[in-house]
Amino acid sequence: MQVHVNFLAVAASAVASYFIGAIWYGAIFSKVWMKLTGITDMKPAPINMILVLVSSFVMAYVLDHSIVFGDAYLKTGGISGGLAGAFFLWLGFVATVTLCTKLYEKKPWGLWLLDNAFWLISMSVMSIILSVWP
Repeated sequence: MQVHVNFLAVAASAVASYFIGAIWYGAIFSKVWMKLTGITDMKPAPINMILVLVSSFVMAYVLDHSIVFGDAYLKTGGISGGLAGAFFLWLGFVATVTLCTKLYEKKPWGLWLLDNAFWLISMSVMSIILSVWP
């Protein structure tokens, strides 16, 4: 099976995820996040911001492949297929890995919930963009 990657859709998804994160951890939940992490300085280094954008691009690229394979093999498609794919990828990889990290680092459950809600929303938005982009 040949996979065609729509790099414009991948880039749009990555930028959307980046801005969702900025709003989520900045405007909406910055005080909660700082309390849960114990971090008092919300000014990220420019290199961190670049690396977050790059990682968002990688995630969007992998999501694009997952949606394409899901459409072909699971006979899913459109927004519902994108959302289903995002949910199962989040559940199988993000939620489980971050749970292990949470358990061993003994961070508050509220931080796990806050972070995982962000990832589920972000991955869902990216998957919707990728699944409906022509």
